[in-house]
Amino acid sequence: MNGYIHSTESFGTVDGPGIRFVIFFQGCPMRCLYCHNPDTWAPNRGQTETAESLLHQFEKNRNFYQNGGITATGGEPMLQLPFLTKLFTEAKARGIHTCLDTSGICYQPDAPESAGALLRVTDLVMLDIKHIDDAMHRKLTGHSNQNILAFAEKISSCGVPLWIRHVIVPGWTDGADEQQALGYFIGGLKTLKCLDVLPYHDLGKPKYEALGIPYPLGDTAPVSKETAAAARAQILTGIRRRLHEKNA
Repeated sequence: MNGYIHSTESFGTVDGPGIRFVIFFQGCPMRCLYCHNPDTWAPNRGQTETAESLLHQFEKNRNFYQNGGITATGGEPMLQLPFLTKLFTEAKARGIHTCLDTSGICYQPDAPESAGALLRVTDLVMLDIKHIDDAMHRKLTGHSNQNILAFAEKISSCGVPLWIRHVIVPGWTDGADEQQALGYFIGGLKTLKCLDVLPYHDLGKPKYEALGIPYPLGDTAPVSKETAAAARAQILTGIRRRLHEKNA
């Protein structure tokens, strides 16, 4: 079984705990307006790899990954679910920590066991929730968020540790009501371990230029760390409200 891989990074420090071997899967159905990897969108392209060849690359530097492991990101790794499951299954057999960085868009609530097989060999999921409002999510990404929210609940029910990532984009995800609503939702996820609120940046612009496609957000200004921190505080307010209601 082969997978389509865009690239790998041998010394990742922001894609899960510790130092990690990061595998960028090729192909993604989402078209997020602020995507900084448009070169990973097209499926069935890139270099073909086997699970064994990728694990061989990891093993060459295993001493550096003692507190880390492997992270599958993209693109969207779950677009290649059978290959991803095989890769993580073989990694777990070698005692390697596995982390999935995903949008959750490929989860099928009517066939939950397909994802269940993956989650049984996944040590951590980093789930990007783009927008809590379905209508705004469709405008921002081209897709509904219903499968994504269902996947968050599936992860929680399976007992897999969960990190939530959320990007603050001017005019899109910078409203206090939206942020508190997001917090209220994730406050119900029993395996939530971390919340990363990230400021929008436009560092992906050169990739759009190289691909000859217009940058969707034009001259939208990057967001400051202070603004992201204030948004995180709003999300935490929503989480606390959910927990308060639960314990009342």
